[in-house]
Amino acid sequence: MTNLLHRFRAGTGKLAWNHPGVANAPETIIVSSPAFADGGPIPDRHAGPGVGDNVSPPLNWDNIPSGTRELVLLVEDPDAPLPRPFVHCVVTDIGPETSGVEAGALSRPADRAQVSFTVGKASIGKSGYLGPAPIRGHGPHRYIFQLFALDETVDPARRRVTKRRVLEAIRGHVIARGRLTGTYERV
Repeated sequence: MTNLLHRFRAGTGKLAWNHPGVANAPETIIVSSPAFADGGPIPDRHAGPGVGDNVSPPLNWDNIPSGTRELVLLVEDPDAPLPRPFVHCVVTDIGPETSGVEAGALSRPADRAQVSFTVGKASIGKSGYLGPAPIRGHGPHRYIFQLFALDETVDPARRRVTKRRVLEAIRGHVIARGRLTGTYERV
């Protein structure tokens, strides 16, 4: 089965990064993590359930433009053997004064009352961060941490925050963007 799926991948064309109304925004935000370098392997601690500890990695960002009213973060795997990239995390309502999130901030449901952002649903329908857990032997997968600066806020009353709903809401309102890519492979 793995051999049949090895070449089948969602591709980068359907990432939030390339969505109409988003793709033309300047790439001026710098996104980084003390846990892994851009293009480098994501540590097992941040891998998904059954593979790692499913602790969201610490993230930092810089160069948020003035006029930003909200930040939105989407984490996607364009190498999943699916028609669309697998969504690992959707976060809205991040304040523009925020310069990052600590390890575990996106994956600890008990602590969410203490944070000022909204964590939406991953592709499997559960809220919160879902770490990498690619099919064994499928090769390396890329995990794209995409941060978008908006000139308006996404409706905070939304209860079911999903990639589709977020993309509808932010279309035409992204004034800057940045990304960090991590990799993970199960052999």
